[in-house]
Amino acid sequence: MAMYDWSSSGASTPPTSPESPSMVSLITVLVSSRAVVAGGLTAATIIISLRTGKITSIFHSVLPASDFPLGTPYTDYSPKILLPGLVDAHVHLNEPGRTEWEGFWTGTRAAAFGGVTTVIDMPLNAIPPTTTVNGLKEKIHAAQGQCWVDVGFYGGIVPGNTNELKALVREGVRGFKGFMIDSGVDEFPAVSSLDIAKAFEELADQPTTIMFHAEMIPPISDSVGDLVQHSLPPLAPVGPLNEYRTFLASRPPAFETYAVAEIICLASIAPKLPLHIVHLSAIEAIPLLREARVAGIKITAETCFHYLSLAAENIRNGDTRHKCCPPIRQQANQDILWSELLRDNDSVIKTVVSDHSPCTPNLKLLPLNIATDGESDHDGEKGDFFAAWGGVSSVGLGLSVLWTEGRKRGLTIENIVKWCCRNTAKQVGLDHRKGDLRVGFDGDIAVFDEDGIFEVEHSTMLFRNKCSPYQGKSLRGVVTETWLRGRKIFSSVDGFNAKEGPVGRLLLEPRQSQA
Repeated sequence: MAMYDWSSSGASTPPTSPESPSMVSLITVLVSSRAVVAGGLTAATIIISLRTGKITSIFHSVLPASDFPLGTPYTDYSPKILLPGLVDAHVHLNEPGRTEWEGFWTGTRAAAFGGVTTVIDMPLNAIPPTTTVNGLKEKIHAAQGQCWVDVGFYGGIVPGNTNELKALVREGVRGFKGFMIDSGVDEFPAVSSLDIAKAFEELADQPTTIMFHAEMIPPISDSVGDLVQHSLPPLAPVGPLNEYRTFLASRPPAFETYAVAEIICLASIAPKLPLHIVHLSAIEAIPLLREARVAGIKITAETCFHYLSLAAENIRNGDTRHKCCPPIRQQANQDILWSELLRDNDSVIKTVVSDHSPCTPNLKLLPLNIATDGESDHDGEKGDFFAAWGGVSSVGLGLSVLWTEGRKRGLTIENIVKWCCRNTAKQVGLDHRKGDLRVGFDGDIAVFDEDGIFEVEHSTMLFRNKCSPYQGKSLRGVVTETWLRGRKIFSSVDGFNAKEGPVGRLLLEPRQSQA
């Protein structure tokens, strides 16, 4: 077991003389006694073309370096595990417009640190949002030369943009997202059932997926109207605003089940169109989704690292780093999410993602007894769960979070590859080149030390703002190297390849298939 310390290793300081492949070699070779190839654990020798960045050959054994031409770059990582680069299909990079929250440079470096080689950027909280072709083009322009990993984009569904949707498909968005409740930003308003119906009709025969933030206010009497609250929460809070239980009670499971039921009701408008529930939190929605799938409705769900590792009972009063929507629920809820995930092949939850949704620390309104390094520099009530920004920062930490929590539940490394690589790639129409170690796929690889341990601190949170509920926690499982199309982009020893710089590409080829 190795304890990793990045504070002096240079992980956040690029080396001056990075390692590079031999100039005469056209391939690089990575081998290990353990690799997850085509979904199964095996010994492997993986040969990657440096010209195309594609995997050209895989042998289910460890071939010696002597089997290759002299000077061929060759590394034996045994007994570490070679994984496909993770595909995080739910990340908010916030650029342009809110780059003080996050950006392409910092967000993609954080991803690479954790073995994520592809991120799909959500259509909000950038300004402008990705709800028009022009908005997408502004985002593409902002991303140029800044991406350390490959980046794809979602389009947004908002009231009045139906005529933009097909054009966004042609421009290469990987899918669409709409909010069924207030998003928290004015430029991305929630959609009504009528808006959803129009989007379904417009995209019924398109190669895409429509995803929903599935929360709606059900027909109840205790509703918005408490003028004391800054954020006008959906349910008027009953209790102190700095107590997590007050916030949790304001967004009950009924919000999620009501929204999921509405989507299922509308699904007949476009029966061939894949539908997806993002960041499922409430276990009460699982039977609804299972029944819909049995009835032939093409609907899936994702959950998030934080719902699988954090529990309401353990959240201190005022610790708004844990605020997100839907909320982190009780331990019993988490246990059933895990049970659902670990069902053999019929789980309604197909993917696990970060939903990295950062902000500047002052917007979290942390009280002084929790905040560090000026994180409490703000106006307003300290520790107010209703006034604080909602979102968990975790991109690049997910593999280790999942491994730490899942080992005690019978999790295998193949499970993680299924949820975080293969299925996420399929969800966004990239399963012909991402999310697996196969011949013809991109040579995206994470080298994983399953027994390594590190502490979540400033040097291991590479996203822009070092404010996360995982701060101070020890996590098991360390990504020691990350490779993108046959090039080493990150090493836990040497940091990032500063000489070559960011080599990530924007994934803009039009999608060819539905999920």
